Amino acid sequence: MILASQEMIRYWTGKGAWGEKTFIDYFKENAAQNPDRECLIDPLNKEALLGLAPERLTYRKLDRAIDATAEGLVARGIQKDDIIIVQLPNCWELAMLYLAIARAGGLISPVPVQWRRKELDHILRKTEAKAFITVEEFNAFSHTDMGRQLQSGAPTLKQIITLDEIREMSQGRVTGRLDDIPIDPNDIFTLCWSSGTEADPKGCPLSHNNWLYQVALCYQTAPISKGDNLITAGPLVNMASIGTVFVEWLRYGGKFVLHHPFDGPTFIMQLISEEINYTLLVPAVVNGLLKHPLVDKFDLSKVNAITIGAAPPSLWSVQELKRRWGIEFGNIWGMNEGPANLSGPSNMPDMEMRVDHFPHLGKPGSTWGKDSTSFLELKVVDSASGGELTREGEVGELLYRGPNVIPGYFRSPELNARAFDKDGFFHTGDLFQIKDKDCIGFFDRTKDIIIRGGFNISAQEVENVLLGHPGIRDVAVVAMEDAILGEKVCAYVVPGDGQQLTLGDVTSFMENQGMAVYKFPERLEIIDAIPRNPVGKVLKHVLREDIRQKMQAA
Repeated sequence: MILASQEMIRYWTGKGAWGEKTFIDYFKENAAQNPDRECLIDPLNKEALLGLAPERLTYRKLDRAIDATAEGLVARGIQKDDIIIVQLPNCWELAMLYLAIARAGGLISPVPVQWRRKELDHILRKTEAKAFITVEEFNAFSHTDMGRQLQSGAPTLKQIITLDEIREMSQGRVTGRLDDIPIDPNDIFTLCWSSGTEADPKGCPLSHNNWLYQVALCYQTAPISKGDNLITAGPLVNMASIGTVFVEWLRYGGKFVLHHPFDGPTFIMQLISEEINYTLLVPAVVNGLLKHPLVDKFDLSKVNAITIGAAPPSLWSVQELKRRWGIEFGNIWGMNEGPANLSGPSNMPDMEMRVDHFPHLGKPGSTWGKDSTSFLELKVVDSASGGELTREGEVGELLYRGPNVIPGYFRSPELNARAFDKDGFFHTGDLFQIKDKDCIGFFDRTKDIIIRGGFNISAQEVENVLLGHPGIRDVAVVAMEDAILGEKVCAYVVPGDGQQLTLGDVTSFMENQGMAVYKFPERLEIIDAIPRNPVGKVLKHVLREDIRQKMQAA
């Protein structure tokens, strides 16, 4: 499925930003060069998660499993450009399916294992997916039952395929029939989903070439080296894990280690025992690692670099990483739509500057962009007028254009009309500040989202659902800080007359609506009225400050 225009393909190919190979090509090359090297490692707790013993796959075994699974999917009727929704926890089978589905000519649409009917029903209607691959049961919830419920209202959804069936397919015959299926580097490789200001998830289609450019950006800046041992601490369903670790492994080989769900002691054990060279972490995890009571006993000498995202790292934490183990760090900002900016030791040697500065790529007269980053153009604009800002200290919305950006939200022309300007710049919705030395720095999010443990939660979506509760008159949802997950959901609720509401009442209602558990409020504040300005807009900064003070007092 090619969604980029022919004009765009000619432009980026002519510039040298896009090439002629796919991830299938690169993986096959890595497998041929190192057939007996271990390349894909299951989570240590796979048996507790899925009732299956953890496995360690070589390139030879994984290569065969990919082709056998792809042939199994084709035998089940999967055709070129068919979309397959995949809902699995981190396991080697999930990582394998990215390539197997592409090899079969299809298109993977990975979703968080926590998603339920509401989110999946929207995605099914949007994609007209032909198959849903999931686990029979996970955390006492029957995913196959949910799939059958969804299937009853989705005529295009022909098959519910279980993890057990995928494992059986992976042992099947390989006949060579896949060689006749055309795969283009501009075919969409992944259709991930982003939740922001809109109530429903937005489809973010990225091609092999979109992702391969992202790989080049990461290897050039992060720093990361070819053949490194990599680990992902987050779910393999969105930019945080796919874009900073997974596709880097697909392109340049090495060993890819899976972890799920996040558990500090287990993760540290994997860092050491698997001799990990590189990973992505959020600041809270880095701080937790450095403040662990046994930190002096950790041997992280094999770790060369850690990229830190989701929020700016503290200077203390990156100085400690360097002092203790010689670990370099990269500061990264990115989003599921593809835009990304990185500061690493190669382009920003000053550690103090690196924690909160990014190159202002594409700025006229700037010294940045003498390499592959020259394809990127970033500008900061006034949110009201749209005029470009240039003076140091000014704050505005970041607009982004480059070969790593989605061609548009999937089947959403109304969103795309707002998301892109007339020159093809993407509105990121994030506020950045013009800084010294041709730099910019992340300032704040304009999108009303809550980032809980790497998952984006739309406050509007939660509010819309809660407004359907018969006992709730008005509601506003904001983020509250959390030392482990970064942020959690706090709901401010105005009850109806005579109504007595508890947090349990609210979460039970959301569960009955088929909402994902991670979107549930974890604190309920009962108030007489939601604060609003004269035109009725909720004053969420007032609520954020209120919950901040209450948590500090507690």
